[in-house]
Amino acid sequence: MNSLAHGKNTLAVEVTNVSAHGVWLLTCSNELFMSFDDFPWFKNQTIESIVNVEEQSSGHYYWPDIDVDLTEEMIEHPERFPLKAKIT
Repeated sequence: MNSLAHGKNTLAVEVTNVSAHGVWLLTCSNELFMSFDDFPWFKNQTIESIVNVEEQSSGHYYWPDIDVDLTEEMIEHPERFPLKAKIT
């Protein structure tokens, strides 16, 4: 007996929590934490704009309301990417 082929992964990227410390992002492979210290452009945004996230390609996330795009590597290792956009 042969099993049917697996279907397309339908799990979309999702913001699961926003706290005073940062944002938790659930992807199809893991949960990522973005502290406001490392990702300050999220700190003063509305919840609506933070949860509006799209996965542009595997491991590449975009927030259209904030015009921020980040990769999984940037989120997991912010120390490797010391340049930050200025908050206006």
